[in-house]
Amino acid sequence: MRQIAFREALREAMSEEMRRDERVFLMGEEVAEYNGAYKVSQGMLDEFGPKRIIDTPISELGFTGIAVGAAQSGLRPIVEYMTWNFAVLPLDQILNTASKMLAMSGGQVGCPIVFRGPNGSAGQLGAQHSTAFESMYANIPGIKVISVSNPYDAKGLLKSAIRDNDPVMFMESEVMYGEKGEVPEEEYLIPIGKADIKRKGNDVTIVSFNKMMKVALAAATELEKEGISAEVIDLRTIRPLDWQTILESVKKTNRLVIVEEQWPFASVSSEITYQIQKEGFDYLDAPIRRITSADAPMHYAPTLVAAYLPDVPRTVKLVKEVMYLKK
Repeated sequence: MRQIAFREALREAMSEEMRRDERVFLMGEEVAEYNGAYKVSQGMLDEFGPKRIIDTPISELGFTGIAVGAAQSGLRPIVEYMTWNFAVLPLDQILNTASKMLAMSGGQVGCPIVFRGPNGSAGQLGAQHSTAFESMYANIPGIKVISVSNPYDAKGLLKSAIRDNDPVMFMESEVMYGEKGEVPEEEYLIPIGKADIKRKGNDVTIVSFNKMMKVALAAATELEKEGISAEVIDLRTIRPLDWQTILESVKKTNRLVIVEEQWPFASVSSEITYQIQKEGFDYLDAPIRRITSADAPMHYAPTLVAAYLPDVPRTVKLVKEVMYLKK
């Protein structure tokens, strides 16, 4: 199977859906003339023209409002943010209009729209450009949250998101845009709300998503050297969340560790812990444990970046602690 970069997988997904449905268009800062801040939309202006690949001013609230209105009028916009940190500015449009209009209109007015862009940290970018937003947006009823870790999932889930009739938050990562992975040439879709077991195992379940999947998989490789078989689950979709896949894995392994880039308070791992303890307490042979980012803004110094984010050694150490604890 061919290998393509993460950004190419996203570009293929958008281009294929724009060829399939003339209502789909892309808008955002630098998506047209500059071919995208991260070159995700490279060449799309040449194919689809300026009416469907639209450069916007540096005004996230303004162009998000335009896109939400377009979606409610029958179009299917894709809104690219240069970073999800900037999407705090249009939160009013996302929270008070896009997510609520279907309910407020009694099902008469929907908002089929995709908001996408890089999320979380990308090295030394400082506190204002390094926040992970999955748990914040997953707290909002009426929207769906997708957070992908590889080119295959990125393409299949972005196509599904563009076809979905609800607002979808699509979280990527700056540090993964150049990474390559296997992606079929033929069309495929990945259903929203279905987790994927990336590695089979028997002793402990490790759950993660987005670029923290690299930490989870690398930790599983290290653990295997010491005779510990870890099953690694990629959530892919944060809302709706695939509880059943996690629960079935815990029934087999009897232990659960969650690795995520969120801050610890009210995080994705908090909700997973509650749900699995509620539905699967009798299957647990040890307390559920998690590793998150530090409960603080991420600072610029490389030593503080390293201390802030989950890593392989700490994940391995946490799994070992879970393995040796008894119920």
